[in-house]
Amino acid sequence: MSTEISLHNTPLADEHVALGAKMVGFGGWNMPLQYESILAEWDYNRKTASIFDCSHMGEFLIKGDAVSSGLDNIVTQTIVDMPLNACRYGAMLNDEGGIIDDLIVYRKAQEEWMIVVNAANIEKNARHFRAHLNSHATFEDISFKTAKLDLQGPMSRDILKVLAPGIEALAYYTFGHFQISGIPCLISRTGYTGELGFEIYAPWEKCKEIWKTILKNATVKPTGLGVRDVLRVEVCYSLYGHELDETISPLEAGLDKFLDGKKGFIGRQALTQRHCKRSIGFISSLSRKSPRAGNKIFDANSKEIGIITSGTFSPGLGIGIGIGLMDRPLMETGNTVFFGDDKNKAEARIAKRPFYKHGSLKS
Repeated sequence: MSTEISLHNTPLADEHVALGAKMVGFGGWNMPLQYESILAEWDYNRKTASIFDCSHMGEFLIKGDAVSSGLDNIVTQTIVDMPLNACRYGAMLNDEGGIIDDLIVYRKAQEEWMIVVNAANIEKNARHFRAHLNSHATFEDISFKTAKLDLQGPMSRDILKVLAPGIEALAYYTFGHFQISGIPCLISRTGYTGELGFEIYAPWEKCKEIWKTILKNATVKPTGLGVRDVLRVEVCYSLYGHELDETISPLEAGLDKFLDGKKGFIGRQALTQRHCKRSIGFISSLSRKSPRAGNKIFDANSKEIGIITSGTFSPGLGIGIGIGLMDRPLMETGNTVFFGDDKNKAEARIAKRPFYKHGSLKS
C-alpha cells in the first residue's frame, strides 16, 4: 500500500522544475527549496532583488462590520480603526491563549477584509473563522483562487514600479490595486525578509504570466524556502510550527505589541496565567557552529533551561544564530548560555533582536 503523501502544487510548479529548483514538501505543498546556493540567493535578496513563489499561503475574504460580525473578537490586533488599504499583523488564539495562527488583515473596503494565513493551517483556520463569525458576516476561502508572489530586496521598488506604476507611493504595510501586463493585482508593501519588498496577489491562473514578466528583468532571481528561512531568522521573524503554535502564547512568543489590551478577543483572559517562558535570540560565541531547532538550551551549570525553535548560519553576521524559548529569569542580554545536547554543547550569548540590522525594510 502506498504511503506517499499527496502534495498541492502552486501554479508555478513546472516553472520551478524547469529552472532547476530542488523541490520539497512544506506545509502540504510541493515547494522550491533552492535554485542556487543559499549564499547566492541570500546575496540576491539582501543586495539586489529576488522573487519567491508564496502561492501556498492561504487567503480568506470576509465581508461585514468588524465588530458586529465577530471578526474583531477573533483577532488580537486592533482592526476597527484601520484605514482603507492598510494591512496589520496579528494572531488568533484558542481559549487557552495558544496561537492558532499568525496572520495579516487587509482592509479592502469599509466592511471587506482579506486575511492572509499560513499554508499548513488553512483548513484549521477556516473552521475557526466559520465557528466564530456570526450571521452578520460572509466568509469565503479564496486560497486556491489567489496566487502570491513576493518581490523582495533593496531594488524591488525600482523594478516593480516599471511594471506597476504607482507602487512607489505605497507606505510600509499599505496596499493598492494595480495591473501587471494587464492583469489586476493587489500589491502590498510587506514581506518576510527584513528588506524593502512587495507581495503581489493575483488570479491563480494568471500567476505564471506575472512570474515570467518579472523575471524578464535579469536583476531579479528566483529564490526558495531555504534562504527565506535564513533571512527571517536574521531579522527574528516567527515561523508557525517553530516560534508559534497552539501551546505557545503570544506573550511567550514576544508578540506583545500585536495584542490590543483595550479590547476583548478569544483567549485574552487566559494570557495572564501563561507566560513562564519567553522567546529570546542568541548568537554563537566561539564558533561558526549553528544551532538547530530542537537543540536544548543550558545554563553554565548544564541545567536545561529552554529549547531552540529556529537556528541557522547567518551570512550577514558570519556566525550561528538562533531563536529559542527560555526561562524568563535568565534572559538578560549578554548572558552566556549553551546549546546542543547532553553530550555536546556550544557557547552562545543572548543578543538584542534583530540580529541583522542593515536591511532596506523601511527605506
